[in-house]
Amino acid sequence: MNFIKHYTKLALFAAAVLLMTAASCDNKPAAEAPKTAGGAALESLKIRYIDEDSIMANYNLAKDINEAMLRRQNQYDAAQKQRANEISKFGSAMQQKYQNNQYLTEEAFNADQAKLQKMQADAENYLGSLQQSIQNELNQSQMQLLDSIDNFMKDYAKKKGFDMVLRKSATLFIDEKYDVTEEVVEGLNKRYTKVGGKSAAPAKAPEAAPAKPAAPTLSTEKPATPGKVDLKK
Repeated sequence: MNFIKHYTKLALFAAAVLLMTAASCDNKPAAEAPKTAGGAALESLKIRYIDEDSIMANYNLAKDINEAMLRRQNQYDAAQKQRANEISKFGSAMQQKYQNNQYLTEEAFNADQAKLQKMQADAENYLGSLQQSIQNELNQSQMQLLDSIDNFMKDYAKKKGFDMVLRKSATLFIDEKYDVTEEVVEGLNKRYTKVGGKSAAPAKAPEAAPAKPAAPTLSTEKPATPGKVDLKK
């Protein structure tokens, strides 16, 4: 799983900042008004733009979300590694016991093989639950970020008297004098107050306690050769 890579590709800015508000006075020059076929000027529009990449890199809320997702990615990687090591260790021990003729009954061997399969199934279920928990947290963070930017931009544009604020990536060309990114980042960070601390880790997915196997009946007969044990999940 690569949540962080996926996270950076998500449309965290997809719906942000396309605003149509009533115009008011502003000391910056208005964009050149389009003209009709007869040459008469249409109503002037005050248009500005923002660089969304710069906002994502400098808005403290976006940075906090990214750090939280990195911690969650590390948590998942550690859990995945731990489960894989446990399964690999048990599988190796099982194969070693077989090669050394330490399984005195076929029932004893089958019990270990069933335990190995359960370890694999439990690991898959736990990691799937953890992955879903992280994805849910990511979705909530995305909504929080979009709402924060959207609400700020509506107030900002209204106060400034802008009719429209565009995303730089949505334009073919726009003069840099209409760039308000720095002012927007400053306003966003001034308004943002970090609440709490690190994201809490999700509760560990419950796992059924392994049943205690019945004591095998001792026998001098060697169990059948086992099939190949799949230790890779």
